[in-house]
Amino acid sequence: MDHKFRIGDSKVLESRETVDGTMIRRRRETPDGRRFTTYERIEMPPLTVLKRSGNKEIFDRDKLLLAVKRSVGKFFNSELEIEEVINRVTDILYSYGTEQITSKQIGEAVLDVLADVNEVAYVRFASVFREFKTLEDFENILKEQKGKK
Repeated sequence: MDHKFRIGDSKVLESRETVDGTMIRRRRETPDGRRFTTYERIEMPPLTVLKRSGNKEIFDRDKLLLAVKRSVGKFFNSELEIEEVINRVTDILYSYGTEQITSKQIGEAVLDVLADVNEVAYVRFASVFREFKTLEDFENILKEQKGKK
């Protein structure tokens, strides 16, 4: 039995906005009765990322998502929590109002969001992003976090 079909061949059973309001979730059904979910996201104008090396590349939300998953994904309970972090980071990046951002700004935005949502993930990400070399580096970031409370 061939299950290949086009999304256009399916019918929408239900549509709703995601909790954070950044996407539309659509529950669909194929002609043979299989159900699946699609998400529609608003396409924002492209951002250019200036890398430390001086190279430039187009900001890739999925690349950021994978990087965050790899580095701190195990500190979250679900994919949805990580998606919410990436949505908040992306909002911060677009709020700068410029067409070009630096990789440092991306890392700092990730840290800002992680500081609010998951302290352990924050410390882990900071240790890599800020290239901790000593135990004192960890102690300083912990003191800094405790001082924010």
